[in-house]
Amino acid sequence: MRRAPLSNDFSWSKSRHEKFSECLRAYYLYYYRSWGGWEADAPKDVRELYVLKKLANRFSWAGSMVHECIKDVLLDWRAGRVVDPAAVEAKARKLMQDDFRHSRGKAYWTQKYRKQFTGLVEHEYGDAVPDDAWKQNWETVRSALAWFFASRWPQLAQGLKPEQWLEVDAGFDFAHFTLEGLKVFAIPDFAFVDADGMTVVVDWKTGKSREGYDEQVLGYALYVSQRYRVPLEKIRASLVYLNEGLEQDVTVDPSAMESFHKHFSQSVANMRALLKDPATNTPLDVSAFPPTDTLTSCARCVFRRPCGREAAVLQLQRPQQVA
Repeated sequence: MRRAPLSNDFSWSKSRHEKFSECLRAYYLYYYRSWGGWEADAPKDVRELYVLKKLANRFSWAGSMVHECIKDVLLDWRAGRVVDPAAVEAKARKLMQDDFRHSRGKAYWTQKYRKQFTGLVEHEYGDAVPDDAWKQNWETVRSALAWFFASRWPQLAQGLKPEQWLEVDAGFDFAHFTLEGLKVFAIPDFAFVDADGMTVVVDWKTGKSREGYDEQVLGYALYVSQRYRVPLEKIRASLVYLNEGLEQDVTVDPSAMESFHKHFSQSVANMRALLKDPATNTPLDVSAFPPTDTLTSCARCVFRRPCGREAAVLQLQRPQQVA
């Protein structure tokens, strides 16, 4: 039976908002121009954009690896299996070594690999990354996992009864809800019911605290409230900074939710203002999505070549000549 074609429906997520806020051109290429790039008969430029959008940078790669490991560990504990922290670390190291080789050879242009990893932007553009920086990337993963296993979380997770487990990074196909008639993606890393009957949503972080994280977990709280029919006043939200060994509770109250709704509504309105036809999620012409003037943003962007910023970024990255 022939599968119905996918449609590029408008939805909202924290990552979509961030891309829209940082660079409209990157937003357009990521969410619109690259659409359909997975098809065998996709135009060459669309295919290129689709592959590029899947690339990570070394920092997000490290964060993803930590999340993958903790997800597997939590699922093992949920199933009653024994976990060896040393084996988890060894598996992560081997996987990152394989990822690195795959990416360094740019095999992502011709070969399918694992779903969670395509390649690294640093390899695609030949960025000069010293060996020490790559080693530090692994150290970020190793130290995050070490802190996690030494923290209160293993005992807490292993002490949960089956009915207390709600979700462990359920993925895009499952973890979404409807807000103001719009699909919103919100994927908590861990959600459970604690001993006091409170529903807890957790987000693991490998980086430092920054603006926007509070709103991210408030979105998780809304999702869990809808999915499991839990009153918001019975939900707690927590940000856990694995590499800093810090935990931050995020207040889930009417004032915080009002702020989230305002932020969400304004974000959606700004995005929809750049649609020619909101009903079909058809964007205006590319000229309505100008590139950012901030070259430091371009230096982190996977689209610097199709956007015409590759040479400028190269100049930016070149060490300053001593007069």
